[in-house]
Amino acid sequence: MTNLPEYTIRQLAMRNGQDREEVWCAYQGIIYDVSESRMWRSGKHYEHWAGQDLTPELVDAPHTEKVFSRFTPVGTLKTSS
Repeated sequence: MTNLPEYTIRQLAMRNGQDREEVWCAYQGIIYDVSESRMWRSGKHYEHWAGQDLTPELVDAPHTEKVFSRFTPVGTLKTSS
C-alpha cells in the first residue's frame, strides 16, 4: 500500500456519500472505499458516518478490523505536521 495517494482529513470528509458519490472511511491511516457496501448506503452505517477516521470508533463495533479487508484501499490519511 505504499503507492496510494495521500488525502487530508478534509478531503476524506468530502467522500461522505452526501457531497460526492464516493463513500470512504479511514482506519489506522488507510482510507477504504466502502461505496459498494449495502451497509454504507447514503454514507451512514448505524451510528457511524462516512468521510471520517473510524479508528477510535471501532472499539465499540460488533466486528473487528478484519471487516476492512473486504474493501479497496484508495489512499492514506495525511497526518498533521
